[in-house]
Amino acid sequence: MARRVIYIHGFNSSELSFKALQFGEWFASQGYSCEYLTPRLSFDPRIAISQLVALIEPDTVLIGSSLGGYYATYLSQLYGLKAVVINPAVKPFDLLADYLGAQYNPYQKVHYELTLDHVEALKQLHYATLVHPQLVMLLQQMGDEVLPYQQAVRYFMACEQRIEFAGDHSFMAFQRYFDTIVNFLEIT
Repeated sequence: MARRVIYIHGFNSSELSFKALQFGEWFASQGYSCEYLTPRLSFDPRIAISQLVALIEPDTVLIGSSLGGYYATYLSQLYGLKAVVINPAVKPFDLLADYLGAQYNPYQKVHYELTLDHVEALKQLHYATLVHPQLVMLLQQMGDEVLPYQQAVRYFMACEQRIEFAGDHSFMAFQRYFDTIVNFLEIT
């Protein structure tokens, strides 16, 4: 039974992402007894993982979107935590190599430099094969215009999956899956 839910936002996003807020508002209205956290994460993967590890307690479960799905997968496999990943990045180190240089996170209002060192740090978090696929549920929309959905479907093939035709990277009509998420994560 989950006592803490951590929602992990994606690249150049924040704790104020639409999905994090939408799920959080619904979650609060349902009267669940566990805590819901949406931390603001650093752009540096090493710091972001340290921030998340500091929040993990017994019976923590994870929800992650995009790059947050990558972090959720890593933490799930490392600590044996249940996780729901939404249009997740599977190999962000390959994709972000094209974005090296000056970046701006409009949600956090932060300018920073994305470096090869950050990309290498992301590589260190990759599991070539999932150790505990039963701990992860994939929510994937095939219309994701940012990340290749086929990569996620293949990578998470041993996991429970909900795959939808069309949609987009924001995961349209996310609220339809709130009960599914709660049931999979065993939130009471």
